[in-house]
Amino acid sequence: MAYWLMKSEPDAFSWDMQMKKGAKGEPWSGVRNHQAKLNLMKMKKGDRAFFFHSNVGKEAVGIVEVIREHYPDPTAEPDEPWVVVDVKAIAPMQKPVTLVACRAEPRLKDMVLVNNSRLSVQPVKPEEWKIVCKMGGMT
Repeated sequence: MAYWLMKSEPDAFSWDMQMKKGAKGEPWSGVRNHQAKLNLMKMKKGDRAFFFHSNVGKEAVGIVEVIREHYPDPTAEPDEPWVVVDVKAIAPMQKPVTLVACRAEPRLKDMVLVNNSRLSVQPVKPEEWKIVCKMGGMT
């Protein structure tokens, strides 16, 4: 299993909206960055990701699971190369983990989020996953 972090602006698509989708999940659409697209294309069914509210809050608020691997983004123009994966909510973080908290944790100094906080879909190393989960009250 690989780990990821997926960012969404909560006024466009929030954790609460993701939770309401239930087991059928939701396509992670609208990614328009090539590096983020390549990360979506690496995701496998069963991978886990932090659901991260960007802009407002700037915090990991939940955990999602990839339930369908990449396919063409239905919100893109037919000739555009963008893709989506489908994700479903697994659990809310017991305590949201902020970008500020991640930057303050020395063991996360190499985390993509800390060094490239603008990237909307990014990998998370297994040891980083464990640290952030512990910070968020997830055991």
